[in-house]
Amino acid sequence: QVKLVESGGGLVQDGGSLRLSCAASGRTFSIYRMGWFRQATGKEREPVAAIRWSDSSTVYADSVKGRFTISRDNAKNTVYLQMNSLKPEDTAVYYCAADVDRTTRLGVMEARRYDYWGQGTQVTVSS
Repeated sequence: QVKLVESGGGLVQDGGSLRLSCAASGRTFSIYRMGWFRQATGKEREPVAAIRWSDSSTVYADSVKGRFTISRDNAKNTVYLQMNSLKPEDTAVYYCAADVDRTTRLGVMEARRYDYWGQGTQVTVSS
């Protein structure tokens, strides 16, 4: 089992910045990849970014490229999402997720790929 706890959400103005953190505990040695997803009210959950634990290889959704940066600190078993130039349309609950199955053929940005999820943290961007 892997437990994930997000923090760092809040209210920020249009153009502002926030950094989300996701601390992993439990069988962290089994983590292959971690991702951030978000879900706005009335919308489906969508991918934001993902990072491979071994080499920090990253992938981003087009909507956040150039504004968001995902990173990880292996020693702290923590993944971060630095969000700059925030827009009102970034308002959502942000979830981190962990993938422990190296053999899956599901895409890196598919939610079904991920085995463990945090409880989510609210990010609200005011205009």
